[in-house]
Amino acid sequence: MVFSSGRLRHRGQHVAATCGWGGVTNNKREGDGATPRGTHSIVGLFYRPDRISRPSLWAQPILPGDLWCDDPQHQAYNTLCRAPLGASAEGLRRSDPQYDLIMITDWNWPRAVPGRGSAIFIHQWRSPGAPTAGCIAMARQNLVWLVNGLMPETRLIIR
Repeated sequence: MVFSSGRLRHRGQHVAATCGWGGVTNNKREGDGATPRGTHSIVGLFYRPDRISRPSLWAQPILPGDLWCDDPQHQAYNTLCRAPLGASAEGLRRSDPQYDLIMITDWNWPRAVPGRGSAIFIHQWRSPGAPTAGCIAMARQNLVWLVNGLMPETRLIIR
């Protein structure tokens, strides 16, 4: 899977996709809105069981209270955690459909370096072409297509 110039290529197919409002960078930092350039692996797949069917045998449900810690000072930085946390975190069970299906990359994981940036996901975009805070986003039907047959450790190349 390769992301470049507003497109993601996988299995010989190209789909429109967006990255962070800060562009693609070699020097990712927490809060910079950038997407980290390089080769990454898909290490997790999560879905909203109240909104979509389980897309793959290795997909895990997003449950009420699931969070992703984005506080560089907290010991749970850049990991999945549960509410209440007592630190800055992003709720994975959103009211909008952006996180109904998300792939987790290994960016700054599993041993997170504080401040280097957290949670580079692949998820549904807010609207066609809308940038993210650093993740990669695309249309829902393309995301579902991408997940179909995807295996853990699939490589993602961002350039």
